[in-house]
Amino acid sequence: MLTKQYDGLIAALCSEIVRQKILQNNLCSLLCFYIIRNMETKNVVRALGALAQESRLAIFRLLVQAGADGLAVGAIAQALGLANATLSFHLKELTNAGLTTANPSGRSIIYTANFDSVAQVLAYITENCCQGSACATSVVASVACKPKTRSAAV
Repeated sequence: MLTKQYDGLIAALCSEIVRQKILQNNLCSLLCFYIIRNMETKNVVRALGALAQESRLAIFRLLVQAGADGLAVGAIAQALGLANATLSFHLKELTNAGLTTANPSGRSIIYTANFDSVAQVLAYITENCCQGSACATSVVASVACKPKTRSAAV
């Protein structure tokens, strides 16, 4: 989320530096890479930190099993035996880390796992796996699933 806020600023800063030819030794692209890469690192750390708690990991795994249809808050609470206040706190942490999304549906809220975010975290972690050989792409590709909704599967 934070990266989106800075993308325009970073692009404007770099293009301004290039346009004015303040730095002519490709320092702008290095600076932009450094800033963006640090934002990626912070997002990955935030996501892994959110999963580094037993209840949140259980919630996230349950949402992954549910696929793109997700689960209502009540169904999550019932499946894991968590109190509503506790569940609300953990769902907020997972959502703030970009691992889940909340979608209102009538009187309930449906939470789904953010599969794109998980794929980005795995891609980041395995980026230089096996010194860049083919195994890295197979690891990420096998985990970066795109589940179909039940309505699309019918």
